[in-house]
Amino acid sequence: MHTNPTSLREPNSKSAQEPASSRPAAGSVTKRLGNELMGLMMSGSPGISAFPKTDANLFDWVGTIEGVAGTVYDNLKYKISIHFPSNYPFVAPVIRFETPCYHPNVDLHGNICLDILKDKWSAVYSVTTILLSLQSLLGEPNNDSPLNTEAADLWNNQEEFKEQVLRHYQPIATDD
Repeated sequence: MHTNPTSLREPNSKSAQEPASSRPAAGSVTKRLGNELMGLMMSGSPGISAFPKTDANLFDWVGTIEGVAGTVYDNLKYKISIHFPSNYPFVAPVIRFETPCYHPNVDLHGNICLDILKDKWSAVYSVTTILLSLQSLLGEPNNDSPLNTEAADLWNNQEEFKEQVLRHYQPIATDD
């Protein structure tokens, strides 16, 4: 007896309610995320990393971004969460700073204002591209589109700005 895999879906599941043409095959998203994980691990890009929170779920990742030398974020390491929607890469992942980050383009809840995560999103972007863009954003904010107007106003006074960065920063706890 041959069982149709689609008949095994829960009737109330989101994927059972959506027409097949509006969502990518789960296998293709999983394959893409696996390839991106491998690409990120092989990239050797300094100051960025990310990996799935659990082996069983490729859709929720945790990452780190280190501040670039010569910026007010130098020697600071930020933890981020990355959630990939089921229609990734056609829709951008949801990324938040988990470590408090005082920055013009990051609000108090860790939400990020970055054009490539919003209206400029393209399916050609990878996790590596996103992390490098976030790392670059730390040292080069877009003060024309701030989520934190206080930080944007203070940006030009780097000494005071760095005081605020350090006041808000909480080091990432490490498992010893």
